[in-house]
Amino acid sequence: MVRGRALAHCGLVLLSLWLCIQSVPISVEKTTEKPQEEHGPPDSADSGLHYDRYLREVIEYLEKDPHFKEKLKNANMDDIKNGKLSKELDFVHHNFRTKLDELKREEMNRLRMLLKAKHDIQGGNGRTVDHMALLKQFEHLNHMNPDTFEVEDLDRLIKSATKDLENFDKDRHDEFKKYEMMKEHERREHLKSMNEEDRKKAEEHYEEMRKKHADHPKVNHPGSEDQLKEVWQEADGMDPEDFDPKTFFKMHDSNGDGFFDESELEALFTKELEKVYNPANEEDDMVEMEEERLRMREHVMNEVDTNKDRLVSLDEFMAATKKEEFLEKDEWETLDQNPLYTEEELKAYEQQLAHEENDINKKSAELQKQREELEKKEEELQAQKVGLQQAVEEVERLKAQNTNAEVKHTGTPVAVSESATVVPGNSQPLPSAHQQQDVPVPGHS
Repeated sequence: MVRGRALAHCGLVLLSLWLCIQSVPISVEKTTEKPQEEHGPPDSADSGLHYDRYLREVIEYLEKDPHFKEKLKNANMDDIKNGKLSKELDFVHHNFRTKLDELKREEMNRLRMLLKAKHDIQGGNGRTVDHMALLKQFEHLNHMNPDTFEVEDLDRLIKSATKDLENFDKDRHDEFKKYEMMKEHERREHLKSMNEEDRKKAEEHYEEMRKKHADHPKVNHPGSEDQLKEVWQEADGMDPEDFDPKTFFKMHDSNGDGFFDESELEALFTKELEKVYNPANEEDDMVEMEEERLRMREHVMNEVDTNKDRLVSLDEFMAATKKEEFLEKDEWETLDQNPLYTEEELKAYEQQLAHEENDINKKSAELQKQREELEKKEEELQAQKVGLQQAVEEVERLKAQNTNAEVKHTGTPVAVSESATVVPGNSQPLPSAHQQQDVPVPGHS
């Protein structure tokens, strides 16, 4: 609870908006006022930021420092935006500063490997490397000082996370719009592959599913009295006649920090969403349900979150219950009642897909050509290898043949008798015709 309250009272909540716990089921027993108990740190959900782990760990160690934790409680949004809170880093205990230095070095190493991988991939594909885009990966820290975590690093982390989280919902909407256009594109392409009879049946089934999806109970306006009373009655088991906004707030402030964060707000819309979406139904798309939940949360935030800190305080909630909009009786318009794209946008998207497919086909053809060239070269090398092997074998054969010929030409060596005369300096015996004869000596008979 202390951890949640510290985040709620300071701008660092902008960094950890998406690190909060998912709301838990509400027990009716919470209606009984009891002393608040200390809660351990909640399990964090992924923020969706590429530096999510680094962000979590920095916040965790800063909150362990008593001085910084006290500053967090008393900080306001202006202190965060103008960098005043970041300067308090100079007073953080040495042990925590040392750990922050270590975290930064680990993050720098991670980013270096990431950039090298991206650089190698882009360069290997023959694409021009966008160095500016790669350097943006370092915006959440000061990469000019890779060894120590300083005031500038905290200031950059706060500003980067704030900006990125503010754009997070917009990016989700854009992705969902592409998802819906792709779904329609694939449906139309599938129809083109059918014969007339099957196409007619598919169209009829599609229209049947659309009508079935649109046939649902009234969806109350998110944040309205009717919507909250429905939660009060069906989820909390309370009498709608006894509805009390303050008690309702405390019951659904699941971590007891005195604020509704975005997850706690979204949990309030489950009953409304279940009227429209059922995972067991063919006509209901659960991706669309999550987009609907996001739209509901944004609607309530725009009406209730007056200081735009992406949290709803008890004061803001109570003030909203006194507004005319709180008594809104009109039905909430669901996604199927609000076209997400025009026919022109769909055509433009299909052209983009066609261009991308064409690029992929070209690249595939180039790769196929390269493969064929490599296979051809491999065959040539194999042929050369066989030729060289044959040449070596031929040389060995000729060598053996020459050796046999020499043996046949010289014959078997002749044994030398003891009486054979040997010319000095010559190891061969003299032929028999040249051997010494008995010559008569004059004067002897």
